[in-house]
Formats: sequence, C-alpha cells, structure tokens
Amino acid sequence: MLKKLFQAFRPSQSQSLPDPDAELALGALLVRIAQSDRAYVLEEISLIDRILARLYEHNAIEAAKVRATCEKLHAAAPETDTFGRLIRETTGLEERLAALDALWEVVLADRREHEGEVQIVQDACKAMGLSVMDNKRARDKARAKLATEPTDREDV
Repeated sequence: MLKKLFQAFRPSQSQSLPDPDAELALGALLVRIAQSDRAYVLEEISLIDRILARLYEHNAIEAAKVRATCEKLHAAAPETDTFGRLIRETTGLEERLAALDALWEVVLADRREHEGEVQIVQDACKAMGLSVMDNKRARDKARAKLATEPTDREDV
C-alpha cells in the first residue's frame, strides 16, 4: 500500500518519442535554432507552426502538435548533422532547399543573426548535402522576405 502511495507521487514514465522522419527532423532543427539563443519567444514558436503548416499542409492545431513533438525530439536530441542527414536521405533537392529556407526564416525571426543559430544552419546545410552557395541563396531569400514584412507583426 505504501509503495503505491509513493508511486502516485513519482512522475510517470515519459512517452516514447516517434522515430523522426524528414518533417520531425526539420521541426527539431527549427526548434533547436529558435532555442539556441535561450530566448524561445512566441514569435519564433508561431513562425515554426506556420512553416510546418505551409510545408506539410497542416492546419494550425496539427502544426502545433508537430512542433510540440519536435520540441521533445530536440530535447532528447541527436546531433544537428543526424537530423540533416535524415532530411538528405529521405527528401529530394527541392524539399531540402525549402528546409534550408525555413531554417533561415527562424534564424531571422528576431531580425538578428546569432552566431549559434548560424552555426546550426551551416551544420544542417552541410549534412543535407547542400552547398555554401545554396546556403547563401537561402539566407538572402530570407533577408529579402523579412525586408518586405512589417516590423510589427499582427499574425503572431
């Protein structure tokens, strides 16, 4: 009886995480970038949800659930290059380039490029089998997109 009482106060075993696929790997990388500066803010969380919805045709609730799973994967995380290799091995070039674009969108969500965030993108880019030029194009594309957005965003 006493044993059952103590067990009631212990945290339950955590649910096992799914094996990551390209979507979960990208989501975990997006979360990793957003959390790398130790300021995981609502704007970044909302942006990750919008990216997942856009790339994988989720509604808002589905995207938020995927992001929550990705947060857990990131916390239990393999190295950045493991996620990048998984994306490389399971997607085509266009999907990998779209993933790189998404990574840069999250880096620039706060309109600043933090060194740790940039390093994660560079590591992921290399692991995804993309070139330095692909990385530069994705960065420039994200900067251009950011330049056309208003600084006060109402969709966050």
